Amino acid sequence: MMKRTLVILMGVLVGAGCTTKQGQASKKDKDITAQNPIFQNVFTADPAPFVANDTFYIYTGHDEQAQGIEGFLMKDWLLFSSTDMVNWEQHGAKLRATDFAWANGQAWAAHTEQKNGKYYWYVTVEHGTIPGKAIGVAVADHPTGPWKDAKGEALITNDMTKQTDIFWDDIDPAVFVDEDGSAYIYWGNTVLKWAKLKDNMIELDGPIQTIPVPEFTEAPWVFKRGAFYYLIYSARFPEEIDYAMSDSPEGPWEYKGNLNGALPNSPTHHVGVVEYKGNWYLVYHNGQLPTGGEFRRSVCIENLYFNEDGTIQPITRTTAGVSAIAN
Repeated sequence: MMKRTLVILMGVLVGAGCTTKQGQASKKDKDITAQNPIFQNVFTADPAPFVANDTFYIYTGHDEQAQGIEGFLMKDWLLFSSTDMVNWEQHGAKLRATDFAWANGQAWAAHTEQKNGKYYWYVTVEHGTIPGKAIGVAVADHPTGPWKDAKGEALITNDMTKQTDIFWDDIDPAVFVDEDGSAYIYWGNTVLKWAKLKDNMIELDGPIQTIPVPEFTEAPWVFKRGAFYYLIYSARFPEEIDYAMSDSPEGPWEYKGNLNGALPNSPTHHVGVVEYKGNWYLVYHNGQLPTGGEFRRSVCIENLYFNEDGTIQPITRTTAGVSAIAN
């Protein structure tokens, strides 16, 4: 049995294969809750939860900025997994911005989806030759990889979108695959854009369109529950989480209100939602670790609850996190 030791937060890189529970190295006491933030030995941001093979995965960004220095420093993406929501295996950096030869670094928010037996990791990077942010795609045969550039070039570049002239308006990809196999990608900053994807998941299948939701800032996320489609996004700045509902992934979307207010110590607010073993979860980040902040964020998780009419109950943020569930 491994000795239980506290992991001291010093911005240390995640070690592949390490298992943590409340920042401790142990795999017992399954009846406790996993405290927020979940991972306390590394800074994590922009979480993208994903369920496959009876396992809960969280793909995250990786804040590496030193305390007291301004600006985001993100070079790779990290991966964590659990089967009980308390004990987490840390897989380390499974994908890096340098894995895209056409990119020029900047590993911003990403999202993973599955189709046709393959796994696709959609990432935000800075393009090497086309000014502005861009969206690339990596592919793997397993959620943990190995991953490789699926296309050899960007899926979306800044010159493809003329709705704004912002350098960073093509960020935060979120992909949704419907029950009939239709796939969609949503993304953007200040303007929410979407397009259909071809069956190969690495080409657009039609024009880029926009979604007019109130006060959209960035970080969209789309999922389905029952007959309803849900669009969750960051609104205003400092960012809060608002949402809309529809009977189609193509809209129109009806605005429903606020889910999660502004965060302590982090003006950005990026969430993902999935169902796992009959429970719904909302994963987000804050800046609440002792040396955390705007550029040193940390992933948290809460239960998500729905009303009888399908609307979502506002999030109650906790430091306790969620309870363990049976393997």
